[in-house]
Amino acid sequence: MPSNKTSKEFKALLVGHGLPDYESITPESIEQEIPLLLEHLNKELTTIEINLDKVLTNNEKLTWEGVMTPLHQLNESLRWSWGVVSHLNGVCNTKELRKVHSYQQPEVVRFTNRLGQSNIIYKALNQLKNQNNSNLNPTQIRILQAELLSMAHRGVGLEGTVQADFNSTSEKLAKLSTSFSNNLLDATQQWSLLLTKKSEIDGLPMRTLAALAQSAHESGDLYKNKESPTAETGPWRLKLDMPSYIPFMTHAKNRTLREIVYKAHIRKASEGKQNNNPLIEEILVLRTKQAKLLGYQNWADLSLASKMAEGVTAVEDMLEELRSSALVAAKKELADLSSYAKKASDGKISGIAPWDLSFWSERLRQKKFNLNLEKLRPWFPMPKVLDGLFNLCGRLFSISIVPANSGAPKWHPDVHFFKVRDQSGKDLAAFYLDPYSRPSSKRGGAWMDECLCRDMTTQGSEILPVAYLVCNQSPPIGNSPSLMSFEEVETLFHEFGHGLQHMLTTIDYPQAAGINNVEWDAVELPSQFMENWCLDQKTLFGMARHWETGETLPEDEFAKLRQSRNFNSGLSTLRQIHFALTDLRLHSQWSPQLGLSPDQLRREIAKDTTVIPLIQEDQFLCSFSHIFAGGYAAGYYSYKWAEVLSADAFSAFEESDLNNEQEIKEKGTLFRNTILSLGGSKPPSEVFELFRGRPPKTDALIKHSVLKQIHYI
Repeated sequence: MPSNKTSKEFKALLVGHGLPDYESITPESIEQEIPLLLEHLNKELTTIEINLDKVLTNNEKLTWEGVMTPLHQLNESLRWSWGVVSHLNGVCNTKELRKVHSYQQPEVVRFTNRLGQSNIIYKALNQLKNQNNSNLNPTQIRILQAELLSMAHRGVGLEGTVQADFNSTSEKLAKLSTSFSNNLLDATQQWSLLLTKKSEIDGLPMRTLAALAQSAHESGDLYKNKESPTAETGPWRLKLDMPSYIPFMTHAKNRTLREIVYKAHIRKASEGKQNNNPLIEEILVLRTKQAKLLGYQNWADLSLASKMAEGVTAVEDMLEELRSSALVAAKKELADLSSYAKKASDGKISGIAPWDLSFWSERLRQKKFNLNLEKLRPWFPMPKVLDGLFNLCGRLFSISIVPANSGAPKWHPDVHFFKVRDQSGKDLAAFYLDPYSRPSSKRGGAWMDECLCRDMTTQGSEILPVAYLVCNQSPPIGNSPSLMSFEEVETLFHEFGHGLQHMLTTIDYPQAAGINNVEWDAVELPSQFMENWCLDQKTLFGMARHWETGETLPEDEFAKLRQSRNFNSGLSTLRQIHFALTDLRLHSQWSPQLGLSPDQLRREIAKDTTVIPLIQEDQFLCSFSHIFAGGYAAGYYSYKWAEVLSADAFSAFEESDLNNEQEIKEKGTLFRNTILSLGGSKPPSEVFELFRGRPPKTDALIKHSVLKQIHYI
């Protein structure tokens, strides 16, 4: 990408502080600037090591400021700069950006390995933690313990060729993870199906047809008389992004087409140049190798060493207790579904296939509860949903959230920027919201990430936290705003819960502020907690307003939503158990010597964790980004583990009168001052007890579920 910018001008882009100038950061600037940054950081690391070595040699007393402050500044400089590059690679993916990211990544890994394997720093951290009269507080000690464990996991105890092998493997794993994600994005982009007949789109809502017609227009498809596509006339181009795929599988009456689309979806990234199967095996082999070099039996043991769960057996026990309960419920739900489908189709459907599940579930939901979720979309326009979410946060946590788009740098026109303020109007934090699906350049899913972390500058001024909140919901069509499905509303609330923990932290140590230093199997607590408010009457009626008329969602529709809360909960729970158990056993039991491929092991697990047999084309592992391109390897169980915590936390509000604003505000203030404020400064169990006054119980989750009683925390 040609440019006349000088090296000096480039250096102004990835400076390591403030909001990034996204539009000016190009692949060329990254290619030139990241090496300069790494060169600088390597020199800084050498200086830190020399200074610490002098202190250790002279038996001088170490101080927190002398050890942890320069190390944090070093880490933060890399986190900021490489974090911007990684963020743009996820939300504005291009071939050029992908190439430069892939090229620079090994050098970034090499630097982090050098930092994590510094014997001088490791010795200094140990001495700082253990020296007499160190005057360290419990938060500082917890940070040091976590950092020492992290350095052990990064290979500080290895030497010579063993350490070199470990480092080489780390670089390979980083590259494989990126390749996995890129393959999935490419495979999702490249598949599409042009629909031209009314029989192919029968049953699809008009909004979905409008979106598919817009997709056809963007692809250059024309109607037979060479007019632009419309929702009524077509043609309609179907792709595999979730805002297109889910409505099609839920509403399309054409069973043959549903089968075609489902099979395309389930075998994504399993064929040709985008085949992730070889990457999966290599990732698993290399992870096991890394774990054994560090003295662990497998990757699961290594992963769980830094989590709440005591070990693989404890997680297996929890999953088994859930599985046995969910299986009974799921079998009954499938039988009910099959019976209904057979009757409704006049005997044409004798059994539920995977491509039937969403379609017939929605038909049965409509019959049982007289509830059509698609028809509720007009009551959930994104601006009103945001108003409801922000009002809830004001109600619970005494904060206000205001648009601040003017002057905020952005990476795409769809992006919004907001500031979070306290009751006096003082700025507390800010966040970016990137809400809509962009299948050509943005990876799927939804996530929260750190843009800026709470910190203090060396001059003593406060750095306020800024979050990235990224979703892939239905974009606006024509003159209408984004009309959200109820599931998309829940996803937005979920990610905002993560954002609140990042933004409302009060911990002055950045290593434990927000989500930092929070055990991974507790990090879903605030996000799942916020989901519960989507069915709170006051919250829902505050946001569910028709986008054209402004009328509130009818009360009977709200009642149906609540009544249908546990519809097919056995099937959905069993699905999560299947994913969690597959993840755990791939990372604790699988090896090439097992005589089974990862897919074959998953199919063995499926015999006890699914009620609809996996079809031959099912290659779900090839798109299981959570564990192969994200942070959930041997940790997917965390969603269920944290669900106990979140349900119990929400029950504290249910035990009060949800209409008593004073009580709700008091509980909300306590939740903010504990769960959202304390971050990783204390163990999650202690933080939870500070909020709830006792250890977590499973009662609340049982109350919200049709499953029998479970005990796993």
